[in-house]
Amino acid sequence: MGFDLQRFPNGVDEELTCAICGGVLQDPLHAPTCEHAFCQVCINEWLSRVQTCPIDRTPMESDQLKPVPRILKNLLSRLNITCENEGCTAIVKLDALANHLAECDFNPKKLVECENGCGMMISKDNVANHNCIQALRNELVTVKSELQRYRTDMDLYKAEVRTLQEFIRVLRMNNPTISRVYERVENDEILRWSVSLQLARVTRWGGMISTPDAVLQAVIKRALLESGCPINITNDLMENAHERHWPQGLSTLETRQVNRRHYESYICRRIIGKQAVVVLGCDNRHMDQLMIAEPGIVMIFAHGVE
Repeated sequence: MGFDLQRFPNGVDEELTCAICGGVLQDPLHAPTCEHAFCQVCINEWLSRVQTCPIDRTPMESDQLKPVPRILKNLLSRLNITCENEGCTAIVKLDALANHLAECDFNPKKLVECENGCGMMISKDNVANHNCIQALRNELVTVKSELQRYRTDMDLYKAEVRTLQEFIRVLRMNNPTISRVYERVENDEILRWSVSLQLARVTRWGGMISTPDAVLQAVIKRALLESGCPINITNDLMENAHERHWPQGLSTLETRQVNRRHYESYICRRIIGKQAVVVLGCDNRHMDQLMIAEPGIVMIFAHGVE
């Protein structure tokens, strides 16, 4: 539907009006054959019943409609129009009407902040009926629903990742070429990331925490990800953050005591901001295979990392 002619204080040329509704053209379209212009809503509704031009009865289909020429758009945009909100006396250009309505203080749908303390944004026409407690309850229900949806999505993504990892594992087992390519790509990722970490020196190997709990492991994992460690490598490294996954030379307290003299030969890199280091396989090819694991080992300390 077009704009009411009564809202235009300076009058409007007949060429700028819609022959269907009689108002000033709103979102106008025209048919290239006859070039008659109509409001978008008006002409679509007309053509849903009759497939001819409302003025000269030329055959017309909805898919033939095109935006009107720029000159017509410019003529419409320059028209002065009054605000439609009751109580507002503003007169603006037609092309500025939408922005004015969004900011108009007389717009009953304008959002304002609740003054009763809940802080929610509500439309002005709903202020009198607004109940803070009920609104916050509704908001809480919505947030809980969204959180549950995110959890469901996360579970699906985790399942897809596990499926993909298993697929890659089977490919690597059955195709040596793919296995070599995958290992080369993985090694390149590790090298690019590792050079961003500072070399570290452990002064108190006795402060090693060989059985970190889930909370401590989560803190270290977050630090690895924040340092730019690729997620797949982070997961592999965190698998090797507990003694049950350490290589044979580190797997028990007894073997660690026997092999303690080899610790100083490790090349360690500091996990940023934490009393922890990562001992990467690519940095420690000189070490005995009983003392290293791929792609590396995470060692967490109570103190003594410099």
